[in-house]
Amino acid sequence: MQTVIHFLTQLQTNNNREWFEANKAWYKQALEEFNTFAEKLIAGIAQFDDSVQGLTIKDCTYRIYRDLRFTPNKLEPYKTHMGVYVAHKGKNAGYAGYYFHVEPAGGRMIGNNILTAGLYMPEPKVLQIVREDIDNQGEQFAELLQKAKGFQLDDGEEHKLKRVPRGFNADSKYADYLKLKDFYIAKYIDNDYLLRADLLENVLKEYRKTTGLVAWLNRAVDFAHNE
Repeated sequence: MQTVIHFLTQLQTNNNREWFEANKAWYKQALEEFNTFAEKLIAGIAQFDDSVQGLTIKDCTYRIYRDLRFTPNKLEPYKTHMGVYVAHKGKNAGYAGYYFHVEPAGGRMIGNNILTAGLYMPEPKVLQIVREDIDNQGEQFAELLQKAKGFQLDDGEEHKLKRVPRGFNADSKYADYLKLKDFYIAKYIDNDYLLRADLLENVLKEYRKTTGLVAWLNRAVDFAHNE
């Protein structure tokens, strides 16, 4: 990941078309390095989660070019991170999955490298069903979070409501979970972690801890899609 880290670090302070075009060959080297790892990651996850078997790089990775149509920041045309999202039917299908994100400190999105697993920005029907499942089976949800040792539930203010949503008991033992708008866990990692020779082995070991949570959340997605 050395080439990826170095390229993205420089892109943070040179986020313009002139610099990017002058360093296009460097970008392609970084992209090849990232995609080589991503292919191995997809194959590795498929060994313990058969719902992601058959996925390709195109199914799971993202373009570096930002969509400038609906953002006030039109001066920076490129993302300063690279990510791969491994989930049933691919990145755009709305399923819970496993996200690997490389973003050297100072980047514009998260500002750090991170491993996450779970469900981000679910559609309203899925969100409602997940909350109902938590309301009825909150103990299972809590146990699955505990099994993912080393990960933390991302429950920052931007990811949850101020109050328990209408239709649910505000005094519920699981009220804090019911307020969530996203349901994913995260583990922050530094550049040294990314540069280790056993990176793939380590990342797969971490994601193995999260498969129960991903499968539990995807029951709600399947139910919403088949309703």
